[in-house]
Amino acid sequence: MEMASQPVDNRKEGIISRAWHCLKSLPGKSMSKFIELAKKTKKLGQDDPRRIIHSLKVGLAITLVSLFYYFEPLYDGFGVSAMWAVLTVVVVFEFSVGGTLSRGLNRGLATFLAAGLGFGAHHLANLSGKLGEPILLGLFVFLLASTVTFVRFFPRMKARYDYGLLIFILTFCLISVSGYRDDEVWHMAHMRVSTILIGGFTAVCVCILIFPVWAGTDLHNLVANNIDKLANFLEGFGPLYFQIPQDGEMDMTFLEGYKCVLNSKQTEESLANFARWEPGHGQFRFRHPWKQYLKIGSLTRNCAYRIEALNGYLNTETKIPEEIRGKMQDACINMSSEAVKALKELAFSIQTMTKPCSANSHITKSKIAAKNLKSLLSASLCKETEILDLIPAVTVASLLVDVVACTEKIAESVQELASIAKFNSVKPKKAPSRSSSRISEPEHVITIHQPSSLPE
Repeated sequence: MEMASQPVDNRKEGIISRAWHCLKSLPGKSMSKFIELAKKTKKLGQDDPRRIIHSLKVGLAITLVSLFYYFEPLYDGFGVSAMWAVLTVVVVFEFSVGGTLSRGLNRGLATFLAAGLGFGAHHLANLSGKLGEPILLGLFVFLLASTVTFVRFFPRMKARYDYGLLIFILTFCLISVSGYRDDEVWHMAHMRVSTILIGGFTAVCVCILIFPVWAGTDLHNLVANNIDKLANFLEGFGPLYFQIPQDGEMDMTFLEGYKCVLNSKQTEESLANFARWEPGHGQFRFRHPWKQYLKIGSLTRNCAYRIEALNGYLNTETKIPEEIRGKMQDACINMSSEAVKALKELAFSIQTMTKPCSANSHITKSKIAAKNLKSLLSASLCKETEILDLIPAVTVASLLVDVVACTEKIAESVQELASIAKFNSVKPKKAPSRSSSRISEPEHVITIHQPSSLPE
C-alpha cells in the first residue's frame, strides 16, 4: 500500500509545484506582455500619427451628438430616436474625408428615399383595407428587397453605393413593416431621417474641419512612392548582381521595398473610390482624373512582378560564368541605370505635379542599351559558351528588357495624367543630377499656366 501511494503523492507534488511555478511567473509574464503591447501601440502611432488624431475626432463627434441625450430640451424634441444620431456617427465616420462623405451621403440619401417610399407603401396598403393591408405590405417588401439586393451585384453599384443600398432596404422595411402596428408612421420616419441627418452632418463637419485626411492625397503619394520603390530596387540590383564594389556598406532595404507594391491594388481602388467623393482640395480640383492613377498603379504592379523575378536571381545557386557576366555587365548596368533615372523622374513628376521633361530620353537610352545587350547575347556569347550556362544570363537580360518596356508604358500613362490634370510645365536649367541612393531634385524654372477647369 505504501508503494502504491508513493507515485500518487509524487504526482500531486508535481502538479502543485508546476501550479506554484506558473503562479510565481505570472507577474513577470504579464509585465512583459504589457511592455510588448506598449511598444506596439507606440509604433502604431509613430507610423502614422493621423491615427491618433482620427481616434480623438471620433470621440469628439460621438460626444457632440450624445448631447441630445444629456440635455432635456434636446431630448424632449427627439426622444429615444436621438440614439440614431449616435449610431450614425459610429458607422459613418471613416479615416478619410472621402470615406466619411461616401458613407454619410449614402446613408442620408438612402434613409430619405426609403422613408418616403415606406410611408407611401404604408399609405397605399391602408387603402386596401384590413384584409389587404398585410398582403400588399408583404408584396412591397418582397419586390423592393429582392430588386435592390440584385442591384447590389452590379460592380459599379457595389463599389460606390453598396452601403446606401443596404441602408435603403433596412429603412424601408423598418418603416413599412413597423408601421402596420404603429399609427405614427410619419412621425417615425421624420424622427429617423432628422436624427440620421444630424449624426451624418456632425461626422462630416468634424472630419473635414479638424485635421482632414484626404484620400486623394494619399492615393497621389502612394502611386508616386510605389514608382520610386521600383527605381530603388533597380538602382541596387546592378551593383549587387554583378558584385561591383561600393563605397561604404550598401543599404539592403531596397530588396523589400518593392514587395508592398505587389499588394497595393485593393488600397489604390479603395482610395480612388473615396477620392471621387471628395471636394476640391489643395492642388486637386473637383473631378480630378483619379482613374488614371489606377491605370498607373496597374502598370507599376506589372513592373513589380518582373522585379520580383529579378530578385530571385540575386540569391540563386545557379551562377553565371565570370566571362559571360563581364561581357553583359556594362549593357545591363546602362539599361538599368537609365530605367532608374526615368522611374525617378516619373515619381518626382507625380509628386510635384509637374510634367516629366527628361523621362523619354532616359527610356530611349535604356532601349538602345537593351538592343546592344540582345546583339551581344545573340552574336558573341552563343558561339563561345555552353547553352546551359547562357540560360540564366538570357533570363536576366530578358527580365531587364521587360522592365524597360514596363517603364515606357508607365511613362506614357504619367504623361497622359499630366495632360489631363494640367500639370505645370517645367524647363530644366541644367541636366538633373542624381546620387546613387535617392532622387536629387533638379533645379527647374516653373511656368504656371492660367488655371482652367479640369475636364470631366
